[in-house]
Amino acid sequence: MLDSADRINSIDKSGMLDVVSRFPDYIEDSLRLVEDTEMDMDASDIRGIVISGMGGSAISGDIVKEWLRDSVDIPIYVNRDYDLPKWVGRDTLTIFLSYSGNTEETISSFKEGVERGSLCVAISSGGKLEEECRKRGIPHIKIPSGFQPRAATAYLLFPTIKILQKIDILDNYIDKEIKETIEISKYISESNRKKTEQSECPAESIAKEIKDTLPNIYGWRYYTPIARRWRTQINENSKMIARFDEVPESNHNDIVGWTEKTEVSLISSCVFLRDKKNEPDKIKERYRFMRETFENAGAKVLEVDTLGETLLARMVSLMYIGDYVSVYLAILRGVDPTPVDVISGLKERLSRIQ
Repeated sequence: MLDSADRINSIDKSGMLDVVSRFPDYIEDSLRLVEDTEMDMDASDIRGIVISGMGGSAISGDIVKEWLRDSVDIPIYVNRDYDLPKWVGRDTLTIFLSYSGNTEETISSFKEGVERGSLCVAISSGGKLEEECRKRGIPHIKIPSGFQPRAATAYLLFPTIKILQKIDILDNYIDKEIKETIEISKYISESNRKKTEQSECPAESIAKEIKDTLPNIYGWRYYTPIARRWRTQINENSKMIARFDEVPESNHNDIVGWTEKTEVSLISSCVFLRDKKNEPDKIKERYRFMRETFENAGAKVLEVDTLGETLLARMVSLMYIGDYVSVYLAILRGVDPTPVDVISGLKERLSRIQ
């Protein structure tokens, strides 16, 4: 049990747990940043949307794409590369997300989007992306600096949503979803924030279950990007190898690897991200079958259900509890969740290539 704030602080030296706990405040702050941004665009001119970014920035694109899959008739594509798909042109809205504003893949794809005459918008805390936007008169939303990119999701996700609302791709119905998302996030924050009393929070309990295992995270449809987020947060915050997969696709390949006990299956945990009230019956049955199969292979199986009524709130609820789990997992392992020195080392090496 993490029974004292002093003990937590001695490991979490940069205060990642405190940053995660303020996520609901960051949502509210991020919404204000878009209010004064002029968008000289019309939804009727847009035939496709590209959200371009990497790592903790790109996950916001994934969430938007799945959230809107059943409600928006404009295709949305998430781009994680130096260049853009060939079909991107003057009738494409291209949103560029880079927390630092210096992500080389995003800067490269931004320049290509400008050259092709696409409708460009950018979000960053500054950097080259802001400079290029100011120079070219392209809308840019400046968000606060000082975060690890993976901890700035509120400042990348919600401004992206508000951009789409501002140019009439989304109606005002989303305000209800955002309101509930903030309410649910506040509840999760209060339930999982750092405490001094002798009690475990839900995220700490999950972290204890998957500590010393190889975590495998599974999500269905809207929760596939959330499963990816769990995996990357465990990678970066917890400093652990983890993997994610999607349902039902994984039932056509992945489950075959779980048909016998192996050295890997015996040290594995499988986390199912569920939406039990809204899942189709066939998805429920697939999860039942998966539980039986994975447990027979000796793996530990956990299920985490959504909170909330609206889709955005349900998606963000699972994402947010996963963020907490990854930080508690790091602290239980005795590692500071904030530093990612190996990523910095790679960036430094790439900077020497002209």
